[in-house]
Amino acid sequence: MKSDRLLSILLLLQTRGRVPAHELAARLDVSVRTIYRDIEALSASGVPVYAERGRHGGIELLAGFRTDVTGLTADESRALFVLAAQGAHAALGLDEALGSAQRKVMAALPEPHRPGAELASRRILVDASRWMKGPHPVDLEVLQDAVFADRRLRLRYRHSGAAQARTYTVDPYGLVCKAGIWYLVADRRGAPRLFRADRIRSAAVTDAPVRRRPDVELADVWAVLKHAVENRPGDLKVTVRVRRARYDLFLRVIGKSVTRLPEDHDGESEWLTVRLAFEAVGEARTLLPFADEVEVLSPPEVRAELARAAAAVTRLYAGNEPAPR
Repeated sequence: MKSDRLLSILLLLQTRGRVPAHELAARLDVSVRTIYRDIEALSASGVPVYAERGRHGGIELLAGFRTDVTGLTADESRALFVLAAQGAHAALGLDEALGSAQRKVMAALPEPHRPGAELASRRILVDASRWMKGPHPVDLEVLQDAVFADRRLRLRYRHSGAAQARTYTVDPYGLVCKAGIWYLVADRRGAPRLFRADRIRSAAVTDAPVRRRPDVELADVWAVLKHAVENRPGDLKVTVRVRRARYDLFLRVIGKSVTRLPEDHDGESEWLTVRLAFEAVGEARTLLPFADEVEVLSPPEVRAELARAAAAVTRLYAGNEPAPR
């Protein structure tokens, strides 16, 4: 444990420069006194490390000192070569950079760990992109430019169900890839907003500097927005029955609206009863693709809405030929 901690301190100092002792202690979950003992051990082993006290003091390596020691274990070496979301690198134009970085890491690995890391890269593949994903209407490079240059963005954005796109000027925090879908996380008029990249019709980086809220990072805003999406209030309670043969697919498609799963999931009945929550009656139309595999039991207004929608589809296809344009 101590050797791992000493190596962690060395790598942190090499990466960060001067680091306060209390910060090292917090990151490594030890006391400040233990950190100072570790610094003495590093110094005794020939590492040129020193501590400066005072308000702006900290622990630092002698200028110009570098070490090629990676300290990676066999498991850590394999983990580096099982990289998730490879499609994300392509979307950001980083495929070549990723390959180059992997080659450099492979060359720096201790010789005994290289075969295991190379085998992991050949035997395990993680693809987090969606099936049959279409192209993005806007190049992610434009969004990246704004994020890294700390500039405001002007967007033309089409909301789900809207016929026309709307114009927004936003303050971006960064980009998030969630289950193969890219999102722009930004503030609009000081409030957090989420924009799906595939709904952005155009984007332009402005000359105006970004106006982010102080001491707020991308991870903080994403956590707030993610919670809001996953915990949207659904005032309309709907009870449906689902054919067992389609139950797994139903959960994948409608899962976010489920409030109560069937109690007899492991039984043998043909139908399973599931309770859902929607924000509005019209949202229940997401059940239509299941045709007669899903039936709404209550409330009556949702049954009536789906009946109207089904009747409209029947009228549309009642003729043998499509209507002339």
